[in-house]
Amino acid sequence: MTDLSNQTVAPKVVQKSRLRVFLDSDIYYTFRRSPVAVVSTIVVTILVLSAIFAPLIASTNPFDPASLNLMNGFTAPMTPNAFTGESFLLGTDDQGRDVFSTILYGMRVSLFVGVAAVLFAMVLGITLGLISGYVGGWTETIIMRTADVQLTFPSILVAMLIFGIAKGFTPIEYRDQMAIWVLIIAIGLSDWVQFARVVRGATLVEKRKEYVEAARLIGRTPYAIMLRHILPNVLSPVLVIATISLALAIIAEATLSFLGVGAPPTQPSLGTLIRIGQGFLFSGEWWILLFPAFTLLTLALSVNLLGDWLRDALNPRLR
Repeated sequence: MTDLSNQTVAPKVVQKSRLRVFLDSDIYYTFRRSPVAVVSTIVVTILVLSAIFAPLIASTNPFDPASLNLMNGFTAPMTPNAFTGESFLLGTDDQGRDVFSTILYGMRVSLFVGVAAVLFAMVLGITLGLISGYVGGWTETIIMRTADVQLTFPSILVAMLIFGIAKGFTPIEYRDQMAIWVLIIAIGLSDWVQFARVVRGATLVEKRKEYVEAARLIGRTPYAIMLRHILPNVLSPVLVIATISLALAIIAEATLSFLGVGAPPTQPSLGTLIRIGQGFLFSGEWWILLFPAFTLLTLALSVNLLGDWLRDALNPRLR
């Protein structure tokens, strides 16, 4: 007969779901304890969803010429038009377009340009940072000296220069169609430096660690070591920079569009709407400028505050 009194029963391991792991993490605890982060996340979510579902929320497509009625031009917010009797929540502009609808559609362009430019800058900066930090030598010198030279110029001027050069090489008949993509490339090329510098510094630290040496001993190629071993360990600061850079990219796009070298009139962004409204500010139609400017300020500020919280939350010294 077997004696079971001395047998040890192994404890049952309970597998937590990914949602439960996230809810028990330090990041979520820090997020709940930060009212600024919570409010910023709510505001950003509302604005992004409003832009994504703009065709469902907006009363009309303001950029469809067939839907315009010039008789509705310069209608004040929540005031019936003197000719048509129609009323609009945020008023109309000089062409009779609903300002609320133009903000929703313009925000789509601003968010698309900002996100795409940051992704482009992030991919370029991470690639060059990994190469310069891991390879070293003349490769590192050339990449980092190029970055240092670019840092001596304001990023908005670099973006304007790149935009002008790229637009000059684009055929005239395709300029309006390619303007958004040229704008993305211009902002991305002006913003890759900070990604490259941070990744290069982190790579210099990581490549001296034992797991990288072990990967070399088993015959891993430098390409595999950089992508599969070093890259996952340098992404935390990159995510913080990307969040903050998103706000800067949105502002850069608005600045370029305000100066008339950004989004085309057929696809106006928030910056284009602000430029249009600025021309009517002193004639009494204040709402054409105020509401797009307030939307841009709210979006950029919320994303920036969210990036500041993420930077503090991922900083081990502040835990």
